[in-house]
Amino acid sequence: MSGLELRELECFLALAEELHFGRAGERLFVSQSRVSQLLAALERRVGARLVHRSSRRVALTPLGERFLERLEPAYGALRAAVADAQTVARGGAGPLRLGFQGVADAPLVAAVAAFEAAEPARGVELVEIPYADPFGAVRRGAVDAAVVLLPVDEADLVLGPVFSRQRQTVAVSRAHPFAARERVGADEVSAVPLIGAASPAPAYWRAARAPGALTGPAATTLQEALSLAAAGRGALLLCRPTAAYHRRDDLAYVPVEGLPDSALGLVWHREAETETVREFARVLARVETVRGGR
Repeated sequence: MSGLELRELECFLALAEELHFGRAGERLFVSQSRVSQLLAALERRVGARLVHRSSRRVALTPLGERFLERLEPAYGALRAAVADAQTVARGGAGPLRLGFQGVADAPLVAAVAAFEAAEPARGVELVEIPYADPFGAVRRGAVDAAVVLLPVDEADLVLGPVFSRQRQTVAVSRAHPFAARERVGADEVSAVPLIGAASPAPAYWRAARAPGALTGPAATTLQEALSLAAAGRGALLLCRPTAAYHRRDDLAYVPVEGLPDSALGLVWHREAETETVREFARVLARVETVRGGR
């Protein structure tokens, strides 16, 4: 059993409960094909099939049933041992420290309320993180997880549920030509200076904030970016909830047509993943599914 991967066991347990490759992948935040790969690797180690799959159904083989019976208590004990070590290391259970950028919007607030109802002893501590440093707080351990604007392409971070897809809005000064418009097109926005994010945000992330050909000033915080827009230094792309929350008399907020929707994602450090973070991710995914079905 040399080289046994815990992820393979987690995949088998999720599949045994869901009996569906797609739903198991959603629980683990991986693709359906990745679930198949992990299961195949585990079955190679065992030397026999654990799961029977056909075009119509998924079921455990007799060996799979026996394996599940032995694995569940062992895996539960392992999780309990890790949780106990984390509690000791932190000096107590403590709250889940959750970072967010700009504004904690409705899906996030709903997920926090649902998580706290299920885990009253833990609670959630919300921490605003800098506009221009979306990943730093997670990497420093200042927060356990963070809700950040997409895109996310960081090898050391896990991207969990993606949610709150919103039409983009451009914020401009009242003297800007866009200010009197009911809407503007993506080509028009790309033809004016756009306020971007300063370092240490990675280049690809900064490019998503200012996708136009003309480069405007870079801001470190959202309030700095809003002030630069109000001063006429450039236009600022915002998601609709952030624009609504940060209304100012010296700014006009104009919907943009033709740009991809903005979206938020929950991220955490791959080497500091905890069951508490995974549980919050599951709660957030469920809340977004319910909201999306309305």
